[in-house]
Amino acid sequence: MSRFSFSSFYDRVKEYFQVNTEQFSIFRSARLKLTGFYLIVILVFSLSLTIGVRGLAQLELDHTSLAQHGAVKRLFLHMYSVPPDPGSTFSHFESNQDAAISHTLNYDVVLINVVALVIGGIISYWFAGRTLRPIENAHEMQSRFAADASHELRTPLASLRVENEVFLKQNKFSEKDARGLIESNLEEVQRLEELSSHLLSLSQYEAIAIKLSALDAQTIVTASVEQNQKLADKKGIEFVTNIHPSKVRGNFDSLVHLLNIVIDNAIKYSPHKTKIFIDGLKIKNQYHISVRDQGPGISESDLPYIFDRLYRGDKSRTGQTSGYGLGLALGNQIAQINRATIVARNYPEGGAQFVVSLNVSKDK
Repeated sequence: MSRFSFSSFYDRVKEYFQVNTEQFSIFRSARLKLTGFYLIVILVFSLSLTIGVRGLAQLELDHTSLAQHGAVKRLFLHMYSVPPDPGSTFSHFESNQDAAISHTLNYDVVLINVVALVIGGIISYWFAGRTLRPIENAHEMQSRFAADASHELRTPLASLRVENEVFLKQNKFSEKDARGLIESNLEEVQRLEELSSHLLSLSQYEAIAIKLSALDAQTIVTASVEQNQKLADKKGIEFVTNIHPSKVRGNFDSLVHLLNIVIDNAIKYSPHKTKIFIDGLKIKNQYHISVRDQGPGISESDLPYIFDRLYRGDKSRTGQTSGYGLGLALGNQIAQINRATIVARNYPEGGAQFVVSLNVSKDK
């Protein structure tokens, strides 16, 4: 059965743009309001400062003008033994000079506040965006979680409803038919449990900040192998491990979870009675954990998108297993919070290979 359809892809794109358009409108409005608030604060501060400076400058101007007027008056008295005429050229010059200086001060005050308004507006808009970014990211994660959950829950719930409706329309049914329906319902319930677990884990790892410490690489791999041993035994799969000792930096539980995702993926796509090779090797400041299966490999066209959320290619390992396209996306998220990377490739001799690259710990 195809793991990817145009209609489901269209629905996801439509939901994505609806959610993001609404979110963009909400945060654009909030950003403009916050910008306005910051701008008012800047403008009040600028006006208060410039008006205060203008008042001090006017006092200094008046003081200087009085001193200058007194000096001119004394000069006239010394030269002509009479005070200057209020209508004389000197008096007009003093008056015009005071008016020109006052006009220049007023112009400077207006200019400074206009410049403060423009520059403050730009800074306020940038700072408002920076202030709202963590809230916007959290809202985006919540919206994405809701969109993913609503889309992916639709299919198994619809399947459950249709199966039960068809069954109830039958006039007669045997115990075998009833058992078959219950088994089918339980499969869908199990798929729903797996989906909800992946979605909750993905949301959790996007929202938390974990503490990183020095860990033993062999202990991480051993813990993950032991947790997946029973699943491998059911298909007669053998783990072949070659882990070189080294200290890595990360969070133990989340790294085990990451390897569980990768190993589980390898088991799902491995034929019965094959091997999964798990190698660990330190190269400079990186420790690389490789998980390689002997399955059909991954389509080259799917490789660039294999860690995208909800992506399920229709060519890679077609029809062998079902999934929601969330496991590897979750693994990629776990790698990021551990400051690690995960890449997928096809092994030259056949099969898919996933490599988790961790930072080597400097702590002893």
